[in-house]
Amino acid sequence: MNTFWSRYARNRGAVIGLVLLGVVVLLAVLGPFLTAQDPWRMVQRPFLPPFQDSALPLGTDALGRDVLSQLIHGARVSLLIGLVSTLAALAIGVPVGAVAGYFPGWPDDLLMRFTEFFQTIPSFALAIVLLMIFQPQLHFVVLSIALVSWPPVARLVRGEVLSLRRREFVEAGIVQGLRHRHILIHHVMPNVLAPIIILASLMVATAILLESSLSFLGLSDPNVMSWGYMIGAARTALRTAWWLSFIPGIAIVFTVLALNLVGEGLNDALNPKLNRGDA
Repeated sequence: MNTFWSRYARNRGAVIGLVLLGVVVLLAVLGPFLTAQDPWRMVQRPFLPPFQDSALPLGTDALGRDVLSQLIHGARVSLLIGLVSTLAALAIGVPVGAVAGYFPGWPDDLLMRFTEFFQTIPSFALAIVLLMIFQPQLHFVVLSIALVSWPPVARLVRGEVLSLRRREFVEAGIVQGLRHRHILIHHVMPNVLAPIIILASLMVATAILLESSLSFLGLSDPNVMSWGYMIGAARTALRTAWWLSFIPGIAIVFTVLALNLVGEGLNDALNPKLNRGDA
């Protein structure tokens, strides 16, 4: 663990990203305690500019609601969407990739053709179609993002398992009479965790961006406060009240940047090919 943190800390950008991400997570966790304002309640006149009222430092939106309260409460929902949709995508992509990589032949061909079918359709377009088929509710938004995000996971895991399948410890387990499921779960998959963790950190950022894009088009849950909802609700006032889109946009930029920097740090700390020079 000490070696991991020492390698991670060598990347200053990754440390900065971890600090930024920690601030966002604290806002999400402590949001209800940091502001007493209900993000849906009208508290002032509409379109109050930022820094004109000490009680409302970020102003109000088109309905007179507190922008700061919306920003803090939206952090929780945006991170929740990114995290849950990523976990759901991993739950689909990891088993598919693991089985395809470990069992060459028709299982590999069948699963990879199934994966390629999803990859032939642009992710954003597929998410729009899925949400038009379902309803723009939070759980359907998470499901749609997960369904368009799992193919890269499957291909990554397949490639890693395929390379590990030919290693000596796998052949030794087969000679000892161990079941293939036991070998795959207990011996192969632990060696694939590092690239999965790195990819997952980047997928959370992509999911947040995708939800924001869907919200801008009015395809996200209108009853849940998120950064994407804030941008989507302010799209009709881009000229008269530009800050309503700018403020949540900056929050998304910093969060996505933080997640990407953390992903780079994890790659430096967990990638064995990069770490060979440290020995």
